[in-house]
Amino acid sequence: MEWLKRMNDALSYIEDNLDGEISVERASQLACCSQYHFQRMFSYIIGVSLSEYLRRRRLTLAGFDLQVGHKVLDVALRYGYDSPTAFNRAFRALHGIAPSEAQKPNAPLKAFPPISFQITIKGVVGMDYRIMEKEGFRVVGIRIEIGDDVHANAEKIMPFWVEAGADGRLEKIINLINGEPAGLLGMGCGDENSDNGWYYICAATDKPTPDGMFEVNIPKHTWAIFAGEGKPDTIADLITRIYTEWQPTSGYEWADTLDLEVYLSDNPTNMKYEVWMPIKKK
Repeated sequence: MEWLKRMNDALSYIEDNLDGEISVERASQLACCSQYHFQRMFSYIIGVSLSEYLRRRRLTLAGFDLQVGHKVLDVALRYGYDSPTAFNRAFRALHGIAPSEAQKPNAPLKAFPPISFQITIKGVVGMDYRIMEKEGFRVVGIRIEIGDDVHANAEKIMPFWVEAGADGRLEKIINLINGEPAGLLGMGCGDENSDNGWYYICAATDKPTPDGMFEVNIPKHTWAIFAGEGKPDTIADLITRIYTEWQPTSGYEWADTLDLEVYLSDNPTNMKYEVWMPIKKK
């Protein structure tokens, strides 16, 4: 119930400020988590990124305002568009018509209502997990930049793995493995000061960093480790369950702006993997 209230408080703050400045930092504070995890939770649970949700809600309200006679320029400025041209482009992309057409009777518009979090009956399917304290370790690998939309990120990450396998970089990373977690790692690493972050294909190792690769030193943490198996897309389902089913009632909160996917086998139809999340007591 506490988690539910926190998330709805964050959504209420967002809804109350759609016609002004919205601070993701403030929304995440109300949700009692980092910006990184708030935006990830939002994208996993709702199915669109926070930025896309804000765009849809603001343009929905813009449509309402235009229908009751507000001027196009006033509406554009109210919802954060610096120019009529940018507003026209965004409005047409969502509604399929220009803002001036929306002012006419019987104009066809789209509406995206505000969301809210509610209690649903879950937990019938068990989750396998363990809690482990681990000293800091170092990972080395390659990376690409990612944003706040986990679904858009997935469309970049899969080709990244394919390219790394084709050009030999994946084999080089495999040859680096000599530490724990023992396996190929996919690591999301966020930036508190930006919507963007990095996704690494990497390995835990104490070997030198090869040219063209990057290293990250991960501090000592307590980790919640979740076991899974299946096709690659089942990882996203597991992470969604971690955010919505395990964490709200676990007594823990997230301790860092990163998470790990540990690949224990390479069977493309039935992989064995783990998801590692750094945690701390509330």
